[in-house]
Amino acid sequence: MPLATILIEDSKTIRDNLIPALAELADVDVVAIAETASEAVSVLESFGDGWHLAVVDLFLREGSGLTVLRACQGRMPHQRVVVLTNYPTEEMRRRALELGADAIFDKSKELDMFFEWCSAP
Repeated sequence: MPLATILIEDSKTIRDNLIPALAELADVDVVAIAETASEAVSVLESFGDGWHLAVVDLFLREGSGLTVLRACQGRMPHQRVVVLTNYPTEEMRRRALELGADAIFDKSKELDMFFEWCSAP
């Protein structure tokens, strides 16, 4: 059964490439998209416990993925949050993990590991 996934990414080009790849390589069904932090928080709240995976970019059109991570801190145990970013500095990795991210991956170098992680139970 595909994972109901919310994609928080402001780049249309990345979304257009990532959505079919997630469906094919990780059995993921993107059920909603958000481009800003406030939009993401609203979408996550509207789905309640109905989402399984949130894929979060750190730098959004408005706001930060860190705000989204804060909003996910009270999520249910079956809900996982992963950061996919072009800026996986040690500081960003530390902050994302402190805010509850389950994993963080570099968009340019770790996509294979990202897809494997998404498809793992």
